Amino acid sequence: MSFGFVAFHYPAPEHVDAFLAECHEVADAMRRQPGFESVGVWVTPDGEAVVTTGAFDSEESFLATADLAREMDATPDGQSDLEVRPREVHFLVSR
Repeated sequence: MSFGFVAFHYPAPEHVDAFLAECHEVADAMRRQPGFESVGVWVTPDGEAVVTTGAFDSEESFLATADLAREMDATPDGQSDLEVRPREVHFLVSR
C-alpha cells in the first residue's frame, strides 16, 4: 500500500520564491530516497499557497524521508519563518 501526503503552505508574498527554492531542494533530496515514488511542488493559481505532494511505497519509507526533511529544516508540520500561517498536511494511503 502506497503512502502519500498533500501539504498546503502559506508563505508570505515576499518569501514565495525563497520558499519554492527550499521546496525544490527538499524534493530533489526525496527523489534519491529508498521507497520514493513521486514528488510535486505546485502553486495555487492565486499564488496564496504552495502545495507539495509526495508518494512513497510505504509509510516507513515516508517516515525515513520525513526525517531527512527535518534535517534540512523542512519540518512536515508546524510553520517555517517564511510562512504566515501553519501549513495544512493531509496524509493519504492507496487502496
